[in-house]
Amino acid sequence: MKRLLLAVALIAAPTLADDSLPAAPYAYVQLEDPAKEAKAQALMQTIRCLQCQGQSIADSDAQIAGDLRNQIRMRIKQGEDPEAIRAWLVERYGDYVSYAPRINSLTWPLFAAPVLLLSFAVLMLRRRFAKGGA
Repeated sequence: MKRLLLAVALIAAPTLADDSLPAAPYAYVQLEDPAKEAKAQALMQTIRCLQCQGQSIADSDAQIAGDLRNQIRMRIKQGEDPEAIRAWLVERYGDYVSYAPRINSLTWPLFAAPVLLLSFAVLMLRRRFAKGGA
């Protein structure tokens, strides 16, 4: 019986979580400096919402997207470089968070595979047409 109650408690726990926290200060409020806000917007367009996964944090209404917008605006307001903020986000959440991933030891196959496949297709077509035309 105790195991059943524990299982029910574990299943029900997420439904009891408090999701009514107020939004972060800069989640929906733009920065006063238009140049800094433009930098923030440009960066937010290239960061993927971790909950929605198909939207940038600039377009998402998810709470985590608002938190990330807040973090970006606060850091830009303090004078931090957008690329340093991107590096911090990638370090914290992984390469997936960025719509513009960097080429490194883990991501190079993603960039090399299309080139290799296209080269293979061109080679196969060349061989096929060379044999057919002769």
